Amino acid sequence: MIDISISEAAELLRQKKISPVDLATACLDRIERLNPLLNAFITVTDESAMAQARVAEEEIQRGDWRGPLHGIPIGLKDLIDTAGVRTTCGSALFADRVPTEDAFVVQRLKRAGTVLLGKQNLQEFAYGGTSVSSHYGAVHNPWNPKHIAGGSSGGSAAAVAAGMCLAAIGSDTGGSIREPAAFCGIVGLKPTYGRVSTRGVFPLSWSLDHVGPLCRKVKDAALMLEAIAGYDVLDATSVDWPTEPYANALSSKTDFRIGLVRQPFFADLDHEIDLAMNEAIEVIRRMSPMSLQVIEVDLPSVPTAVQAPEVYAIHKNYFTNSPELYRPWMRERLAQAATADTVAYVTDRFALERVRRKVNEVFAEVDLLITPTTPVPPITIEEASNMSPTPSGEIWLRNTRPFNAYGLPTISIPCGFTSTGLPIGLQIAGPRFGEGRVLAFAHAFEQATDWHKRAPTLADLR
Repeated sequence: MIDISISEAAELLRQKKISPVDLATACLDRIERLNPLLNAFITVTDESAMAQARVAEEEIQRGDWRGPLHGIPIGLKDLIDTAGVRTTCGSALFADRVPTEDAFVVQRLKRAGTVLLGKQNLQEFAYGGTSVSSHYGAVHNPWNPKHIAGGSSGGSAAAVAAGMCLAAIGSDTGGSIREPAAFCGIVGLKPTYGRVSTRGVFPLSWSLDHVGPLCRKVKDAALMLEAIAGYDVLDATSVDWPTEPYANALSSKTDFRIGLVRQPFFADLDHEIDLAMNEAIEVIRRMSPMSLQVIEVDLPSVPTAVQAPEVYAIHKNYFTNSPELYRPWMRERLAQAATADTVAYVTDRFALERVRRKVNEVFAEVDLLITPTTPVPPITIEEASNMSPTPSGEIWLRNTRPFNAYGLPTISIPCGFTSTGLPIGLQIAGPRFGEGRVLAFAHAFEQATDWHKRAPTLADLR
């Protein structure tokens, strides 16, 4: 039961062939069995989850089916506010923090009838790409628990990949949805900047933060996006732009001009990722041999002095008053951020707006862009534990970071495995508010390959 997709489960639930209670129970049993190994959840809300599942069951039984997410068990990255449920951000600083209001995305998901299983582990305050530096311990990769799950939404990605929930919501400031999705062999979507409200999501960098889904299938990501996308007048970063039925876009038969972004995204790739990308490009060429084109394009350089000053501004008072409550990695990163140049920040923040307008010009030439999601496979937890907290050292975020600056909708989907069985991701980006286009092509690639059909086996998870 836990291995089915959202769309498959939704149809069975609507037809009353399975029960939301049985589905939630199966996921909670899986969490109980696997969380001691993977450390994907910080808080498991089993009692309230079962109560929500019973309500969903009663509603569906009497014919009040709310839609494809009704009765679907999901998880939330533990920096997304949940009324009455602690939201720790993976930090001792917030170990006892219990919000009084739900984040905007949680309100939307509750309205859709989802069942919340709990809050998922992450890199402390989302500042890093390993999910090793957490007050609650490292997240382990379901394909090989000695390796990182990626970050900062590592717990969310690991939980989805391991069948502990059918989907999750994460945040992405430099790759924190897409990189763990690639490392865990699932789908991770970063929507357009402003497409999904960040209100009630503890910020890392206001100018770069995005919120989006992690799922097993592209269609599941489309269904999740339909639920959470929309204008929020109370969120200063939210953009009033029409949404669309994203799942319907998957049936589009349009041929796409694909832009291949060689530099720097294909530079110095791990050999096996390079092979996987070459195979992916050949699959793309075969998908529509009569009209699909693969064109090499260049993208504008992005400003680099925006994130650190914003992170420090958010944490300045906490860091000044309680530095000992931060883990060493976060303390060092904040100490680095404290030295940021104000003039450089203001200059680069203005440049960010120009880049976000200029980058859309590339879509006069192509419809979509593709790159490897990461240039390297996941390192071991031991290696990550001994890393220096220097941003440039996180090479696995090199290919994802620019798309946060561009603000473009970008997805990572499975496109292969290393010889040691670790997943490899393909990154696909589209024009501003072009989520439908991105999802349609990602779905077409998914259907042309079998990578999404693989999942960690029980042997992998012992």
